[in-house]
Amino acid sequence: MRKPIIAGNWKMNKTVDESISLANGLKRALFSIENVEIVLCPSFTSLGELVDVVSGSNISLGAQNMYWEPEGAFTGEISSKMIKSIGCKYVIIGHSERRAYFGETDQTVNKKVKAAIKDGLLPIMCVGEKLEERERGKTFDIVSRHVEKGLDGVSESDAVKVVIAYEPVWAIGTGRNATPEQAEEVHDFIRKILRKKYGETPAENIRIQYGGSVKPENIEQLMAEKDIDGALVGGASLKEESFIDIVKKSSVVLKEK
Repeated sequence: MRKPIIAGNWKMNKTVDESISLANGLKRALFSIENVEIVLCPSFTSLGELVDVVSGSNISLGAQNMYWEPEGAFTGEISSKMIKSIGCKYVIIGHSERRAYFGETDQTVNKKVKAAIKDGLLPIMCVGEKLEERERGKTFDIVSRHVEKGLDGVSESDAVKVVIAYEPVWAIGTGRNATPEQAEEVHDFIRKILRKKYGETPAENIRIQYGGSVKPENIEQLMAEKDIDGALVGGASLKEESFIDIVKKSSVVLKEK
């Protein structure tokens, strides 16, 4: 059975002191959770401090982005080797904000996924359509392209290390969210792509999480769906109480499945 993953993407929020305070609160409240993998993705400036905070706990760390080259004259960039060496387990790749604001493409996502795996990181690869693309009936076309291009040349043994995050761009930070049925429909579609590309067993082992205005009020309905293996949480992960609620409710739903 796939172990669901709830990851908090803090984006460009929280100073080092604020990050430490939030992580400590989460560690105290969630120490007994065993059936959900918990990941925090703070800003680069807070990663070093949080490694010590979560050490020995059931919380892992992830970075929000990386560059595909191992080193060199790339001012302002961070390599997968650097992220791994500081103590991270995960890295978010291809988030819709990176695609929209910073020129991320399917090709750069693919390079980053391969570099992350090569250096021992687990990529959280984001895919998803914009509002106008959904309204034009292009959801499956866009998602298929993101998945296929992002995993181009990635072997079966490496593909099972990837977490795919379906994030309908029209539901991120807008207060709108896909219904559990809409989300499951796309998750099931992604699973079928993976099944065709890698076969039944790898496809059943790859985790697909949902990201799009996830909050305590809708997490139970989302987690009850067959192919939704967790959530990539944005705004709600910045508040201690709401993220705790999301993780605990997910844990309860899994016990009842």
